[in-house]
Amino acid sequence: MFKPAHYASLLAVLAASASANASRDLQSPTQQLDALANRFVDQDLAHDPTLAYEAGLATTVHDRFEDRTPAAIASFAREEREDLQALLKLDASTLPPAAMPTYARLREKLESDLQLRVCKRELWNVNHFDGWQSTFADVADAQPIDTPDQRAQALRRWASLPTYVDVEIANLKRGLDQGYTAPKSVVRRVIRQMNGLATGVPEKSPFFSPAARSNDAEFKAAFRQLIVERIDPALKRYGQFLKLTYLPRARVGVAISDLPNGPACYRAFLRAETTLNRSPGEVFALGQQTVAANSAKVLRLGRELYGTSDIPTTLSRVKAAPGEHFKSRDELLAFSRHFLARAKSKTAASLIGQLPKQDVVVEPERAFEEAAGVSSHLDIQPDTTKPAIYRIELGNWASETRAEAEIVVAHESLPGHHLQIAFAREISPATRLSKLISNAAYQEGWARYAEGMAEEAGIYDTPNAAILRRIWPARGMVVDPGLHTFHWTRAQAIKYLMSTGRFTRKSADAEVDRIAVMPGQLTAYDSGALVIFALRDEAERQLGKRFDLKAFNQVVLEEGVVPLNELRRHVTAWIASQSHPRQANH
Repeated sequence: MFKPAHYASLLAVLAASASANASRDLQSPTQQLDALANRFVDQDLAHDPTLAYEAGLATTVHDRFEDRTPAAIASFAREEREDLQALLKLDASTLPPAAMPTYARLREKLESDLQLRVCKRELWNVNHFDGWQSTFADVADAQPIDTPDQRAQALRRWASLPTYVDVEIANLKRGLDQGYTAPKSVVRRVIRQMNGLATGVPEKSPFFSPAARSNDAEFKAAFRQLIVERIDPALKRYGQFLKLTYLPRARVGVAISDLPNGPACYRAFLRAETTLNRSPGEVFALGQQTVAANSAKVLRLGRELYGTSDIPTTLSRVKAAPGEHFKSRDELLAFSRHFLARAKSKTAASLIGQLPKQDVVVEPERAFEEAAGVSSHLDIQPDTTKPAIYRIELGNWASETRAEAEIVVAHESLPGHHLQIAFAREISPATRLSKLISNAAYQEGWARYAEGMAEEAGIYDTPNAAILRRIWPARGMVVDPGLHTFHWTRAQAIKYLMSTGRFTRKSADAEVDRIAVMPGQLTAYDSGALVIFALRDEAERQLGKRFDLKAFNQVVLEEGVVPLNELRRHVTAWIASQSHPRQANH
């Protein structure tokens, strides 16, 4: 029996619900989808406002970091479940083609995020590659300090870093109690990073950027004091916790399958990285098949270029080729900058209609990245008036060959990552969701595909690049599940990596730890590339002489970063549209 007050309250709730439903009914399916997408973006930024910087999204919140408390993590998971339920109520068949990228991005993101919840990643979040200590250095560079309010917010955010560290330590302690730990080898790398971050000299801290960019003397002094009294002590406390408490209890191996719910967790990582529902065994088998095909081509090139009859001899001849090696770090840096200029020219000539307006430059890695063994990578710059940065690893200058340096430049800049990221932003109107969401399979798949195009376009200046670019692809699809599912030993994985001639023992050891903290990510490169190559083969087969590579590349790029199944749908539709004139003639 309802009391009158409760009855009136219920009527008000029902009326509000009916009003909301009526408003939703008046919206088109596309409008409903856009509203859901914007709701997700708002939720994501509320959870972690620092995401706005890399994504290039407008925000006025600059005074806090991501909330990593158990309550906040559980709350965000509930929001994602509600978002997915609402999205699945939409009939995708009623959406126009232009809305499909948004639908595909949002559905894939929500489904893969929720699948990843089984991993409880917050309980073993010790990560030398893209852990909080690295992302916070980027946040410091992006922190706005132009107005008094922004400077006040900056001081509040960075004053809260000790609290963030305490939450991380508390999460890791819960992980220890529940059997979730990071590998010892990774923990040691992060301890070294912490030693480098807490410099004792505020001006040398990677977090000093807000003060370094400000002309406000009072703000500079206050920020400097923050580093001395709060930030550096917190970093040291975290490092000491890892060394004294965490390291002795960390796991010896790197396999995710050693963690609670490990097999389900690894499958979730594969889904998140590749956007495909493949089992570890399927990924492993496809990788082996692709490696075998690539190896056959390497053998043929070895016979043609060096008269060799096996891969190890071919690789040793490549490594010993006159002029392949550098004499110093500076020579590797200068060579890569020169090669980038060549890549820009050749890419514009034959691979794409026009280069993106945003430039890309080559700069050395930051000291704390090199100290932790972070490999060369592209730092995206959301402000398109500033160049993106290809941060090159220079510590390996003595073992790096010119052919390898060329391949990495092509992969990270042009015609690889930078072309894809910058060009997509220009030719397809970016939405808030497309700025925020990405996936490795598309991005790394394009970059791997670009390595092949660089050879076709004559961008590489040495014939050895044709050998070295084939010896590595798809091996990530083998070694990643090999370690995480099939319990390869560390020595077995290192031997497999070194057999490519691409890795020294030291760099192979670092690669194993990268696989440990980024499960499945190494499988994404060729999962994506194989899809793009297959779509290109299909386009060439169906279109024949009318196939245009520049047009095909634009179609692959024009929707921006999308799940691979959406890429298939879009390119297949384009192939069909280009086939109509030929069909009409029959």
